Amino acid sequence: MQEENQNISEININDQRIISNKELSIWEALIPVVILMALLAYNIFYKDGAWLGDYSNQFILLIGGGCAAVVGLLNKVTLTTMFLEIWENLKSVFVPIMILFLVGALAGTWLISGIIPAMVYYGLQVLSPEIFLPASVIIAAIISIATGSSWTTSATVGIALIGIGTALGIPTGMIAGAVISGAYFGDKMSPLSDTTNLAPAMAGTDLFTHIKYMGYTTIPTIIITLIAFTGMSMTIETTGNADITGLLHTIKSTFNITPYLFIVPVVVIALILLKTKPLIALGAGVLLAAVFAIYFQENILSGIASSNFSAITNAILTDTAITTDNEKLNELFSSGGMNGMLWTIYLIICAMVFGGIMDGIGALSRITKSLLKLAHSVFGLFATTVVSCLGLNVIASDQYLALVIPGKMFKKAYEDKNLAPENLSRTLEDSGTVTSVLIPWNTCGAYQSGVLGVGVAEYFAFAIFNWLSPFMTLFFAAIGIKIRSIKNA
Repeated sequence: MQEENQNISEININDQRIISNKELSIWEALIPVVILMALLAYNIFYKDGAWLGDYSNQFILLIGGGCAAVVGLLNKVTLTTMFLEIWENLKSVFVPIMILFLVGALAGTWLISGIIPAMVYYGLQVLSPEIFLPASVIIAAIISIATGSSWTTSATVGIALIGIGTALGIPTGMIAGAVISGAYFGDKMSPLSDTTNLAPAMAGTDLFTHIKYMGYTTIPTIIITLIAFTGMSMTIETTGNADITGLLHTIKSTFNITPYLFIVPVVVIALILLKTKPLIALGAGVLLAAVFAIYFQENILSGIASSNFSAITNAILTDTAITTDNEKLNELFSSGGMNGMLWTIYLIICAMVFGGIMDGIGALSRITKSLLKLAHSVFGLFATTVVSCLGLNVIASDQYLALVIPGKMFKKAYEDKNLAPENLSRTLEDSGTVTSVLIPWNTCGAYQSGVLGVGVAEYFAFAIFNWLSPFMTLFFAAIGIKIRSIKNA
């Protein structure tokens, strides 16, 4: 058990504190949540997301945080306590924010170097519309299992698959849903994944028992997902092969397309497989792509700026667009660089402020304890765990808290009902890890949306693996399949 806990990547469990406030009632704890949900609903359904401008969701999260702070002050929680929790939350997302900046730089340099166009060019010839969606699920799953990271998968093959699928005329929401489904399947099942290490550590089981036990619910879920995407591929209308020849000609005449360009993504993936820090791996990808751009795409660089250095700097920092004679490709061959990631970064920061204050005033602990009181049966305990994980993904905006808090709170309840700890660890992953990407202001939802360039609302219905997983774990609990007791563990 101790050895398995040491595998946790960049997570210090001792830093994951849960603050309890005995004076806070459940109704007081829910006040900021109700206000947040009401404002978000009003913004989406009545103001079409434009109530407070482009940063509506960010402002609403800050308003929710302000309401939580008022509740805390009225219950004798000091501002110092709240600020310390906000600071802890902000520190926890420093590396993800740096990764987002590098992903923006990566997208820009991979565009001007011809790497993304080359991926699209060769991908169009290999991935036909009839197999594209299930193939995307499988490709993303393989990369995610190998790297242990759904984020890295989206930032590399995910971007390429979005480009290829868009050129084929497949809706971007479907493509993103396929990529995310595969990426989170791999993230769950990989022993290299931080959440896959964190869940069993919280529940009190070992890593490989956890992975094996997850397979009972995860394998059927991914099979259903593949069947669904296969059916979609057979029925969706695409541009088909008729338009591919024209697209290939346009890409070839605009960029210098060569297989040598794949050296850069291969190097990045190799660095990740060698367990190099993501910042280093992605940074190497940016630098290599800049060198390749100078060597292979001098015409592209001269069309962007007066010097190669200026063109590369623009691609890294700001908007870059490569103009072709095909409107679809013009939209595809554009990038916002680091600047394009700012909306997502601001959303993550504001979400951490809200989550930090909610934790600081003891609201997260109060809500979870109230839910635990509703669990009277075995199925009720599983259902309450699922609801807690989903709720914390919404309220705390962080998948780690959605694993840590229910894991600590429900561990004894599972023991009292003679349930082996892998029941809890599996349920945490089935409902906490995978659903984080379905919440727009959650760090995972904000990241995936920003990297893939597809809004959560667009891919939500197509992230089949992610929203089906909680239902699958509840189904197994309801019919009593693979619910292991402690005496049989």
